[in-house]
Amino acid sequence: MLVLLDFDHWANERLFDACDLLTDAALDHPFEMGLGSLRPTLAHNVGAMIGWTDVLNRAEPRFRPEQSESPMSVADIRALHETASAEFRTAVLGGPMDEVLTPERGGRSYRFSRGGIATHVVTHSMHHRAQCLNMLRHLGVETQPESSVFQWMLAHPPA
Repeated sequence: MLVLLDFDHWANERLFDACDLLTDAALDHPFEMGLGSLRPTLAHNVGAMIGWTDVLNRAEPRFRPEQSESPMSVADIRALHETASAEFRTAVLGGPMDEVLTPERGGRSYRFSRGGIATHVVTHSMHHRAQCLNMLRHLGVETQPESSVFQWMLAHPPA
């Protein structure tokens, strides 16, 4: 699980690095994928991490960044991600992976394992990162940010 958490954080940071170089117009350029443009897709990924952290912590749902009234900058999303990622890691590692949690949403109760939630958040993030990579390609960004587990392993060989 630690490898997945470390990789996810690293890959999101590489995506933020690429998006830091873009104009507001590029961040908000409409696409028929993801949440419609880069900015809300980035915010959604962090919002999902925050939401699932609340589930893991059996806490009331907090603020969701994609529901912010004003557009967040990449720096704001990155800073929120830094906190959210650390909180998510702590929450994931706060109990056994087979522990069952029973959150409610929309009047319906669900049963999820801690490990299942962790896996969902990481794969959800990867799904939206792939959409962001495609958006970057369509915007003409020639050098795509590293985003694969293989690239992470090359960057972080075992000691």
